[in-house]
Amino acid sequence: MLIKESYHDVKTSYGTTLRLFVYTPSIPGYPNAKFPGVLVYSEIYQVTGPVSRVAQQIAGRGYIVVAPSIYHNFVGPEPLAYDVPGTDAGNKYKIEKPLESYDEDNKLAIDYLTSLDNCTGRIGATGMCLGGHLAFRAALDKRVTSVFTFFATDIHSHSLGLGKNDDSLKRSNEFNKNAEFTLVFGTKDNHVPPEGRDLIRKTLRDNGVFFSFLEVAGAQHAFIRDESSKGRYDPVVTGLCMDMLFDQFYRNLVVDLGVKGDEEKVEDVC
Repeated sequence: MLIKESYHDVKTSYGTTLRLFVYTPSIPGYPNAKFPGVLVYSEIYQVTGPVSRVAQQIAGRGYIVVAPSIYHNFVGPEPLAYDVPGTDAGNKYKIEKPLESYDEDNKLAIDYLTSLDNCTGRIGATGMCLGGHLAFRAALDKRVTSVFTFFATDIHSHSLGLGKNDDSLKRSNEFNKNAEFTLVFGTKDNHVPPEGRDLIRKTLRDNGVFFSFLEVAGAQHAFIRDESSKGRYDPVVTGLCMDMLFDQFYRNLVVDLGVKGDEEKVEDVC
């Protein structure tokens, strides 16, 4: 499927401009085709080449993808460099930006998607690193019904945003009960240690969230990043995870499942 790339600027209540990078499927001969929408949230470097390529892959499967440039509170929409100054700036901005601004960005991005004539109104979210957390938190907007996160940081430590007191995990009981989640981590991810992953898994289960939880043996943080990965990029594992993402988004955003019924009783048979 062909895709077209553009951007759309939105004014925020903070007096800044949120840039949404837009990736739109294009099927020659079908000008009235409609597609679900997907938010792709970036790591701490904003919308870099690797983030854009993930967005392109998803758009090529028939989704209108929006990738917000999240640090409009501090800088322009350009990506930060994969170097020490870029890393320091990204880590600084992510805890200086108010949670309310992250949530407003999410609402504005979803509002934009649902305003499009060629969007069906079904919305999913994904992201890596910081973006994994933002995709997870995006589900506080009940229009989001499918979330697939890659090595989401700071969920377990409640350390995102100004004051480092985010409530994303605690508020997971507010998610749409029909939504499906997948969280992927590497067992060697030192940003989210085993006890942090255990806390996330237990809290989601206790809060009745419908989720899959995958810990990839030997994978490190940022294993999906195909540029400046510091030797951590794993293309095979990345491909397998993307296949899982496409399956989940298809089931939740393309197929009309109707109203969720009662849980099926699982028989204890071999």
